[in-house]
Amino acid sequence: MSAATGRLALVTGASGYIGGRLVPELLAAGYRVRCLARTPDKLRDHPWRDRVEVVRGDVVSGEGLLEALSGVDVAYYLVHSMGGGRDFVNTDAEGARRFAEAAGEAAAGRVVYLGGLAPEHVELSEHMASREEVGRILLEAPVPAVVLRAAVILGSGSASFEMLRHLTERLPAMTTPRWVRSRVQPIAVRDVLRLLVRADELPEETNRTFDIGGPEILSYAQMIQRFAAVAGLVRRLILPVPVLSPGLSSLWVGLITPVPPSVARPLVESLRHDSVTDEDDLARLLDDHERIGFDEAVSLALRRIDEDRVDTRWSSAAWPSAPSDPLPTDPDWAGGSLYTDRRARHVDAAPSELWRVIEGIGGERGWYSWPLAWAARGWIDLAVGGVGLRRGRRDPERLRVGDSLDFWRVEEVVPGELLRLRAEMRLPGLAWLELRVGSQDGRTVYCQQALFHPRGLLGHLYWKAVTPFHGIVFGSMADNIADRAADTVEPAVRT
Repeated sequence: MSAATGRLALVTGASGYIGGRLVPELLAAGYRVRCLARTPDKLRDHPWRDRVEVVRGDVVSGEGLLEALSGVDVAYYLVHSMGGGRDFVNTDAEGARRFAEAAGEAAAGRVVYLGGLAPEHVELSEHMASREEVGRILLEAPVPAVVLRAAVILGSGSASFEMLRHLTERLPAMTTPRWVRSRVQPIAVRDVLRLLVRADELPEETNRTFDIGGPEILSYAQMIQRFAAVAGLVRRLILPVPVLSPGLSSLWVGLITPVPPSVARPLVESLRHDSVTDEDDLARLLDDHERIGFDEAVSLALRRIDEDRVDTRWSSAAWPSAPSDPLPTDPDWAGGSLYTDRRARHVDAAPSELWRVIEGIGGERGWYSWPLAWAARGWIDLAVGGVGLRRGRRDPERLRVGDSLDFWRVEEVVPGELLRLRAEMRLPGLAWLELRVGSQDGRTVYCQQALFHPRGLLGHLYWKAVTPFHGIVFGSMADNIADRAADTVEPAVRT
């Protein structure tokens, strides 16, 4: 039983996959919860937002850390650079140091960190070594730390699960790298969340690492076959080959699954070695030995996907834009050139019907225009290291600020009025797409605006190069959205 009554928990990374699910678990356990967010608006539409305190801040710059950590009994450090970047190792280490120093200065009770499960005495990838380094920094800090290390996390929307799911569902036969033979101890996300919450029950002076894993040890190839069985698919044909490096493997995963190569690479690299627990001390100390098995974890995740109840996804955490990045709403556009493509259509439907079509855009429904053009743009983005088009949607009907939507990020939602998306594809500039519901002379109007802020000469050349295609892509998009909204109206009503 948790001793949480009245205790204050700080959650960093609350817009991410684990953080977004940990917050409601802490609230249910009786904690008061505070979230540290670089962009607080990304938490605005979460169902638990009105039950938590939010402090604007950033672990790397140190902004807001002392305020966020003041009076905190337990601080959850859930910040990772999954997307990589040129200097992610130093960035991760610097963030951990600043957080540890601020926790000591604020006299926080303890820090809890979720890292990766890696064997000792082997050469680790940069991403795995970085996670180990962050754990070491927190353990050497003035405030006691509990570092939990997990391997593959099984849950609807996790990057590991999405990679496993799409490889299995899309490839009845596959040639695979040697890492499919590595031994893995996967763990259900429900168990991870429970153990994160219960880690606060350990003695106050506890300062150490704990390995956490599920009840079974499987090779990745066995996980593919077990997943296929649970999903009702025929047995997969797996032919391991020795030639695929982690880099090539990540490109292959990015081609087959919605997980882009930049995220797939650390996942693949973590599978190069066995990921098996060396001890089970946390279960013993907490008297918590129940673990969800692999088949049940997969079944639970698939059920949530089928029921459209995926609370957070691996893509929930954005690759954040710089604080100085402008918005298309900035007065007089102080940031320089701004190219626009504006379209408007009268719609023979109520504003609510038009909004339903707008909010349902992307994912399986597509973008209401030339599918090949959107697919080609996604392939190009993947080829240059971007996220590609196939991240899809968290929910097929509703969007909230911070959601990923294919290669866009939802930047603003005003229900019934405005959807603004910021591009996360690789571009020589910043791009937005705004979809609005308006009215004119008593009629519903659909307003669409693509905006592009170029960076340098390449940005200007890019806009000039793609402008001839706007009539096909954006023009047909506006026509089809208006038509789709009108098609939802009964003919008698329309007349």
